[in-house]
Amino acid sequence: MASIVKEATIEASAASVWDAVRDFGAVHTRLAPGFVTDAKLDGTDRIVTFVGGNTVREILIDSDDVKKRLAYSIVNERFKHHNASVQIIEETPNRCRFIWTADMLPNELAPFIDSQMDLGMAAMKKNLERNANAA
Repeated sequence: MASIVKEATIEASAASVWDAVRDFGAVHTRLAPGFVTDAKLDGTDRIVTFVGGNTVREILIDSDDVKKRLAYSIVNERFKHHNASVQIIEETPNRCRFIWTADMLPNELAPFIDSQMDLGMAAMKKNLERNANAA
């Protein structure tokens, strides 16, 4: 099983970053605008459209305010298995660590997902830091 981990230091409070992450239906406006172009809630699932036009259904597995951790899964015909999580860890009052992990099968999807996660992390970091500086 392929496992990809992306980490970034975000120059923003853990509380503000977590508030954006936990807003599951607003990933396209609060977390990764420019990378995610649309998101619509369908019950507890979200239908996410990416800048390249790909659309996926993401199932919310857990959102834990104490641990600042959100877990979700993509369900579609391309994946035999997909599970991902985001966890926010406070480093200082105005800096946090953003850890994004994805596990998947088949392994052949890993290079594509790895490159997409790089783009997604860059968009999230830019947006979260811009919003922190505007506040």
